[in-house]
Amino acid sequence: MEVVLSLVSLTATKVLQFSGLVDNRNVLKTKKMEEKALEVYDVIRSIRDPEKPNTLEELDVVTEKCVEVRELGEDEYLIIIKFSPTVPHCSLATLIGLCLQVKLQRCLPFKHKLEIYISEGTHSTEEDINKQINDKERVAAAMENPNLREIVEQCVTEPDD
Repeated sequence: MEVVLSLVSLTATKVLQFSGLVDNRNVLKTKKMEEKALEVYDVIRSIRDPEKPNTLEELDVVTEKCVEVRELGEDEYLIIIKFSPTVPHCSLATLIGLCLQVKLQRCLPFKHKLEIYISEGTHSTEEDINKQINDKERVAAAMENPNLREIVEQCVTEPDD
């Protein structure tokens, strides 16, 4: 399915290029942002759910479509992730957001700003949780808690690490 989507995207891009509707710089920039988004997705897809033996990808908490990357400046990017908890009253949504924050801060090889949100309409307290998971002081304080830190480590550590 991914191969088909890539081919359709590539074909549409080429048609637009040849028609003169899109210049090459925009196409290259779009392609670069798509590649960065896939790089980000590759990092987060293997994060394990805090209470289930599955990854966030397996549970459809994160998908390729939930990652957006925008260029802020030369070699600096804004990464926006919108994840969907498995149920609207998920008590671990904040912990999942924390795991996303920690894993991306550790693993991305390029300079970035990070915004993590719960997809609109997928959680009963999404606004409150969005504020928590994007507050650097709260994230730092949470990671100082040894119990929470241990849970996050279990979720973000790769199986063969």
